[in-house]
Amino acid sequence: MDISDLKSAARVAAYDARKIAHGQKLDLDANMQLLSFIKAQDKSAIISAYMPIRTEVSPLPAMEAAHMRGYQICVPVVMGKSMPLEFHHWTPDTEMIEGAFGAMIPKDGQILEPDVIITPLLAFDMAGYRLGYGGGFYDRSFEQLSEKKKITAVGYAYSDQELMIVPREETDYRLDKIITEKGLLSFDN
Repeated sequence: MDISDLKSAARVAAYDARKIAHGQKLDLDANMQLLSFIKAQDKSAIISAYMPIRTEVSPLPAMEAAHMRGYQICVPVVMGKSMPLEFHHWTPDTEMIEGAFGAMIPKDGQILEPDVIITPLLAFDMAGYRLGYGGGFYDRSFEQLSEKKKITAVGYAYSDQELMIVPREETDYRLDKIITEKGLLSFDN
């Protein structure tokens, strides 16, 4: 079994685990943890979160609260296959349209370069690795932005999405932190 087969098998199990966790109504607790983390960031930090799809834990309440506290918020926009993401300015009043994979994106978004990138995931491990959907968009984006400036890569998930070991490749970016409904996990990068 090669690495892509291992990742595919892990994704199937991770989808099921996330679906079950999603049904447990943990988003409020997760948002309280996320907002606590955001409030600890410098007010000048640009925060990227995301518009949830399927059974992803929703960061929307924390995004709205952070916006009300004066933080600049942006969301990812898929620009094309094998390309890094662009991050477009978002407010609760931004006109949104459907983008790639069904995620809502700003209709007319100003491009921002985030300092903190909060990413959804299918699974994570205690070494700080995430299992995504397989497109590599976030890995390319973390790599590209970290060449320009110091960024903080944050996974956002339900605690039940933890795997013992996430199958990984050389191109998989290690997260700095993971936030769940139970709290914040930090990794030394």
